Amino acid sequence: MTGSARITRILILGGTSEARRLAEALGGRADIAVTVSLAGRTASAPPLPVPVRIGGFGGADGLADYLRAERIDVLIDATHPHAAVISANAAEAARTAGVRLLALRRPAWVPQTGDRWVEVATIDEAVEALGQAPARVFLTLGRNAVRPFAAAPQHIYLIRSVDPVDPPLAVPHATYITARGPFSEAEDRTLMERHRIDLVVAKNSGGEAARGKIDAARALGLPVIMLKQPVLPEGPSVETVEEVLAWLDHAMTFATPRGV
Repeated sequence: MTGSARITRILILGGTSEARRLAEALGGRADIAVTVSLAGRTASAPPLPVPVRIGGFGGADGLADYLRAERIDVLIDATHPHAAVISANAAEAARTAGVRLLALRRPAWVPQTGDRWVEVATIDEAVEALGQAPARVFLTLGRNAVRPFAAAPQHIYLIRSVDPVDPPLAVPHATYITARGPFSEAEDRTLMERHRIDLVVAKNSGGEAARGKIDAARALGLPVIMLKQPVLPEGPSVETVEEVLAWLDHAMTFATPRGV
C-alpha cells in the first residue's frame, strides 16, 4: 500500500457478525491497529483476534473523549441496525473528535411474495399486535427486548436468545432456547413445526445471517410481527465487509498524518 507508513488506529463498534468478520480481516495487518468495542450485553461473545473493549462510553461525549485519548483515526459503526442510540452517539462523537466515520449497515429485509408481515415501530406495538386470543408465539428479539410481553400473559411463548433470559419472563407458559445463530430456514421451520407456532415476532435485522426464521415463516404461511428498523444518522455507509475494506484502503492511501 502507498501513502503514509503511520499505523492507522481503528475503533469498531461491534456486536454483529459483520463486525466480527471485519475484525478478522483486519486483525493480521501490520498497517492497522484495531480495537473492537462491545456493549457487554452478550455474556458469551466468541473471542476475537484483536483487542476488545467491553462496556459503554458514557454517551457521545464519553466516546469522543475516548477517540481523542486513543488517537483513533477511523470509527466504524458496525452495530446492530436497531442500536439507534449507539449509532447516534457514534455520529456525534466522530464530529466532535474530528474522526472519520463509516457505518456498516445491512440492507433491510423487504416483504416477498407470500410474506404476511405486520410492521410495527416499537416493542409495545408488537405486544398489542399479538391480539387478545391466545396464540403460540415465537419471540426472536433477544433477551433484553422480551420484558414487555409480560403484559400479554395469555399467550404461549417460545423465546430464543443468545444468553439466558434471567429472570424468566413473568408469564405462565414460556419455553426458552439458548443458542447462537445463524439458523437455517430448515432448522427454524422444524423448530416452528415442533412447537406448533402460530406467529413470529422479529426485528428487521437485515442481511442473511438472521433471515432463516423469516423464510421459514413464509414457507409455513405464518404471520410475522416485524419491528421496523429505526431511522439512523445520515453519513457515509456501506453494506458489506468487502466495501469497508475497500473504503479503508482508499482512505488510508490519501490520508494526511495527524499534525500536518
